[in-house]
Amino acid sequence: MSSLSARLLLAFLLPTLVLFGLTGAASYTLARSILEEELGQSLSAIAAATASQVSGERMLTIEPGDDVQGTRTWRNLTRLLDESRKASGLRRMFLVDVEGRVRADVGGELPVGAEAPELARDRRELTRVFSGERAASQVLFTGSDGQLYKTGYAPVLQGDAVVGAMAVEGSAAFFDSLARLSHTFTAATAVALAVLAAVAVLTARGLARPLRRLMDSALRIGRGDLATPVPPEPTREIGVLARELEVMRGALESRDRQLKLMLAGVAHEVRNPLGGIELFSGLLAEDLKAGSATEAASHISRIQREVAYLQRIVEDFLAFAREQPLARAPVEAPALLSGACELLTVEAETKGVKLEVEAAPARLEADGSLLTAALVNLVKNAVQASSPGASVRVTGRSEAQRYTIQVQDTGPGIPEAERERIFEPFFTTREKGTGLGLPLARKIVRAHGGELELSSAPGATTFTLTLPVVLSSP
Repeated sequence: MSSLSARLLLAFLLPTLVLFGLTGAASYTLARSILEEELGQSLSAIAAATASQVSGERMLTIEPGDDVQGTRTWRNLTRLLDESRKASGLRRMFLVDVEGRVRADVGGELPVGAEAPELARDRRELTRVFSGERAASQVLFTGSDGQLYKTGYAPVLQGDAVVGAMAVEGSAAFFDSLARLSHTFTAATAVALAVLAAVAVLTARGLARPLRRLMDSALRIGRGDLATPVPPEPTREIGVLARELEVMRGALESRDRQLKLMLAGVAHEVRNPLGGIELFSGLLAEDLKAGSATEAASHISRIQREVAYLQRIVEDFLAFAREQPLARAPVEAPALLSGACELLTVEAETKGVKLEVEAAPARLEADGSLLTAALVNLVKNAVQASSPGASVRVTGRSEAQRYTIQVQDTGPGIPEAERERIFEPFFTTREKGTGLGLPLARKIVRAHGGELELSSAPGATTFTLTLPVVLSSP
């Protein structure tokens, strides 16, 4: 996701860039086009005015070598062109016949009879001129002095027939000023964009700080921290969000507190009669031992098993609902894993399942009893899922300042639909399950700053418990 600063920069700069860029480019193109057109019309008009003073018949009498000999006709014609060139402030004037051969050239110094190479670029315009129209070249060209020039043309007539063309070259120096104006406009646009960028960054920072604080508060609430209040914000709109988030946090905290009180009350109310049932069923069992009431003893045994099951439900219920503070202390990882497995040795042997423990040495800062309870739950699930003769592997290893514990079994695996809900409270597929074992285990692991994950396939189910901190190796 893009940041607020980036979005504000885009919102500030993109319209300005488009507006200034398009406006500047359009204005420059339009001004250049108008100036070029006016220059072309002016040059073609000068060419027409000069051509009207030229006799087409006399022009055609000029032959190669006349410029060398300085014939009278050539001198008169070049004098006329030179006077017109100086009066108009033009760079060059020259006359060509319909074959494109020079008859007189003032300012360009091409000899009489030579082909004018400049005409090659203006063939389309010369076609119009030789048909009796005035025209100007469509392109500017750079002279030997590095300046831009444009050529205007007009037909030279002999009676009604076009016998040649008058060409005049004029400076387009004003395009330098136009270019400088364009550069100035570009520089001003760049400065404006820089100022807008600075404004956008400052605005983004002013908005980002309270939004970041609000985001941090929302993340704390999402992680379950309902005790830390949401700080107020001075900005009006963000302040409203902060107040509403604080109201929501207070409501969640109140609901959470009420729920915990309710669960604790329910558990307390259930535990009292369960204690009485357990006490009196024990007394009844002792009384029946003196007789031969085998069937009664069987019922009493069942009552005791149900009482034990209900007692476990109450204990799991309380353990899940209660916020248990961690009593952190150094814990040896191999001892943690082997201790959890020893508590299930009898159950595993009864089912014919072998427990294999392999733990790399590490010293953890953790609540040993709570982590043991979480591990016992995972190992017990693995034993229950295994077939007689199978093995449950419990391994621990250190990697990248984290300690990873895996509990692996070769049971039938967990269906994908159940995998998504396996850590939901009270979700269970067992008849005598409470549905709180795995959620409680994950809660304990996360309280240590770790994570508990599951990967399962037929014949390979693995619970991976990762703790974030390994203080030292023993």
